[in-house]
Order: sequence, then structure tokens, then C-alpha cells
Amino acid sequence: MKQIVDAIPKQISILFLLCIAALPAFADDYGSATVKRVTSIYDGDTFRVDIEGWPAVVGERVPVRILGIDTPELRGSSDCEKLLARAAKQFTVAKLREADEIRLEHIDRGKYFRLLADVMVDGASLGQALIEAGHARPYDGGAKAKEWCE
Repeated sequence: MKQIVDAIPKQISILFLLCIAALPAFADDYGSATVKRVTSIYDGDTFRVDIEGWPAVVGERVPVRILGIDTPELRGSSDCEKLLARAAKQFTVAKLREADEIRLEHIDRGKYFRLLADVMVDGASLGQALIEAGHARPYDGGAKAKEWCE
């Protein structure tokens, strides 16, 4: 009986450590990462990157969508929206090309298995810059607000 009683603190300690180790699986986000290289840019809010320090199998040509914004679609419903989409993409291309450092903050996975992240370009939010320049709107992942051109 004494052996069982003596083993209980050890078992509780092991259980506690296992619970702590599992916490990242329930995290609201997966931290941050530094972009080694932008490999392609699809539109104003979606691009692919190689991530510094991540294994190639999960860290190369990773699709990223900027968290919390929506830009017009290149395959939009009107010529006006397509024109706005090209301008948003050009803005994003310029910001990413000029950057000394690109960081992904508050990383999560989106519905299309892309990384969703706050994209920081030299310490400033790319999403906020797109909004301030009129190329994006705030977006929470639900239904799109309205047409870009009315």
C-alpha cells in the first residue's frame, strides 16, 4: 500500500507535464515566424513564402492570407473590381519587395489550409497599410460585406 501512495505524486507530476505539453494544440494561434523569401504573390491579401527555420516539407511555398482584411478579387464580378484588385496586388508587391524583414504574427490555419497571419513588414502591419491606402476592408472571415464597385 505504501508503494502505491508513494507513486501517486509521481503519476500526478507526469499527468501535469503531459497536459502542459498538449497546450499548444489548443492555442488560439501558433506564434510567429520570419519569412525567408516571398515566392509568389497571388493578389492583395494572398501570397506564398518560404519560412525561416521551418523544415522544407512544411516551410517552403507556404500559402499565407493576411488576417483580418479582404481585398478585391482578381476574378471579381466586374471590370471595376478587377481593376481595384490589380491595384491592391501592386501595393502588396511593392511593400513586400521593399521589406527588410517580413514576420508572420498570430499564425493560424484558414478554411483553405492557408496560414492566416498578421503580416508585419518592417514592424508595420501590411493589413492596416492596405486598409489605410483604400485597397482593403476589415474582414472577420464571415460573409463579405458588399460589392467593391456600386
